[in-house]
Amino acid sequence: MTLDRFRPLATRLLRPWVRGAVAVGATPDVISVAAFLLAVGAAGAFYVATPLAYAVGALLVAANGWLDLLDGAVARELGTDSMAGDLLDHVLDRYADVFVVAGLAAGVGRYDLGLAAVTGVLLTSYLGTQAQAVGLDRVYGGLLGRADRLALVGVTGGVAALRPGLGAAGLSVVGWLLVLFAVVGHLTAVQRFVSAWRQLA
Repeated sequence: MTLDRFRPLATRLLRPWVRGAVAVGATPDVISVAAFLLAVGAAGAFYVATPLAYAVGALLVAANGWLDLLDGAVARELGTDSMAGDLLDHVLDRYADVFVVAGLAAGVGRYDLGLAAVTGVLLTSYLGTQAQAVGLDRVYGGLLGRADRLALVGVTGGVAALRPGLGAAGLSVVGWLLVLFAVVGHLTAVQRFVSAWRQLA
């Protein structure tokens, strides 16, 4: 399960947004920072944890994901893509992941699940870039990539907004999302490690 296979389609859909960003003078770094601020806003909304707040959080996460695609596309359009910009983008993405997961966990009062989920999320991303650090291609695939996580957060936020009491076995739908991130996140990290190890061995 990964939405990263749809990157070519996303690239085509981004074309008018890229032209608009270039026309108004937006730089890739500014877009990256804006995406991060949207993630912080989503975290705050998830912490409030009301139906309206979950709806707002879902929209902010969707906007974060879109801008996260846009910054790289604008950099390539302007010919300004660089290692420094890539570093900034990845650092802000990791902080955005932490904020969003922490907001979800705080909103339902399940810090234990939040810790398990955020470590799975961070290790998934780490293994993706560590493969590149040892000379392999950067890994985006696996059971649950960042695009998948953002989509699931957006859908879960929408469900929590429309069906606030939905849940099972003592966990709300947000709690189950954290369980999914914890379990599948760590499995994805292991999957990426094994793939890289086999290429290096």
